[in-house]
Amino acid sequence: MIHPQETQRQQEAQRRAQELEVPEARIEMIPPQLRIEGAAMPAAPQPVPRPVPIPVPVVTGHRALIYKQDPSVTQLGVRAVFIPTVVLNGPTDARVTTLLQGTTPVARNVNGDFIFTPNTPEFDCAHSFAVVRATLAMWERHNGGNPIPFAWNVGGNTERITVHPRAGVGANAFYSRTAKVLKFLHFVPQGPPSRPEVFTCRSFDIAAHEMGHAVLDGLKPGWLGAGNPPQTGGIHEAFGDLTAIFLALAQPDQAEALIALTRANLHDKSFLPAMAEEFGAALGKDFGLRNADNDLKLSQVSNEVHAVSQVFTGAIYDVLADIFAFERNRQRKTKDPAMVLIEVAHKLAKLLFDGIVAAPATGATFVDVANKMLQISGSQGDPANYRTFIRNRFAVREITTVSTPLTDLMSGRLNMTDADYTGDGQDVTEVSMHDEHSASLRAEQDRSRCCGTMQMPEFQAIDAEKLNQRGSLDNDDILREELDELRRAFNK
Repeated sequence: MIHPQETQRQQEAQRRAQELEVPEARIEMIPPQLRIEGAAMPAAPQPVPRPVPIPVPVVTGHRALIYKQDPSVTQLGVRAVFIPTVVLNGPTDARVTTLLQGTTPVARNVNGDFIFTPNTPEFDCAHSFAVVRATLAMWERHNGGNPIPFAWNVGGNTERITVHPRAGVGANAFYSRTAKVLKFLHFVPQGPPSRPEVFTCRSFDIAAHEMGHAVLDGLKPGWLGAGNPPQTGGIHEAFGDLTAIFLALAQPDQAEALIALTRANLHDKSFLPAMAEEFGAALGKDFGLRNADNDLKLSQVSNEVHAVSQVFTGAIYDVLADIFAFERNRQRKTKDPAMVLIEVAHKLAKLLFDGIVAAPATGATFVDVANKMLQISGSQGDPANYRTFIRNRFAVREITTVSTPLTDLMSGRLNMTDADYTGDGQDVTEVSMHDEHSASLRAEQDRSRCCGTMQMPEFQAIDAEKLNQRGSLDNDDILREELDELRRAFNK
């Protein structure tokens, strides 16, 4: 039995203890030496979780496995690339679709990517689509990000171009406006020793080249007409080859590999100036179908369009090498040479693109494009030596007259350090033709050695003015002259 007085004392002690209790909010203020050892301390306040959000990409995209050059270029081999657009099974997107009977539509894998075993039909579809799409995207970047229409995209028409990776047997590839296609053929090289079949769709260079024709036909629809001078056709073929070069240099891994391979000398032998190495080897050539790093002059070619094209391609390639040498020297302490090369190539590709856009709608010549490039370069404030390089390289190939002395160029002492270098103090932005009577200007186009594009009946039979009107073409357009003659005969 607890005595009432004892109960009263316990209650009084409890009341005094409560009066002396330190609030939890102030317990941390008590010096450690005054705290009761072993007494329970309140739990430290826990921070409120505030997870940092992860930025979500604005545009979805997909990966594809491609040959970064030709299958025979082992320095680069097969690598994955990222396509930063929505690509549906096919592959197909808003501008490009793929067709291979029995194979397409090729489906994305569980990760949404087009990754397939190299050299299978599925791989060929994905590779062709990826390179063609990258080509269009590159030139659209130079077009201010605006879409470049195909020649038939008029009046709200949004029809795609269709890529046929294995279109048939033959040693060729081509673009057709009538069919709205790019077709890549395949063939077995003839003669001993026996060699594996060549699929043109697997060549980075060939895929980019043929898509270059389609892009340029959208920009200058009158240029593919056979009635233009050979130089107009030469620009078309050169644009295809230069498209492959500029697309390669738009990819950091290729630029970096090139710098390491050549020790930053673009005139050293490499995969860059060699067009379609595997195809060239199948035909018994040592350096691809064509070599962009050549020394051809207009006096050394006649009216054969591919030969004519190499003079223009070589001039632009030399300008690329000159500007790179200058910028590499100027930025050697502040920037990696591969990055300098990427930026120089981007700038020159844009200058070429703008020069072509500003050139005449039909009958364009090398001098037309060169003058537009000189004028645009001057208006946008490029270093004066950029224009000196352009003038020198076009003049030494007998495309233009010599407006500045070629003494330094021919002696190998071209000034690669002075941004204001002009050779004689004159920053000329308009030059004249070297020879107005050149076969490349006055003769009919010889397209016998061109890629399949130039040999398409539509570009042989339909005149430049009709082509320049844009719009879809059909077989009746190709046969128009004969059909008109029949109508007159049957109308009697």
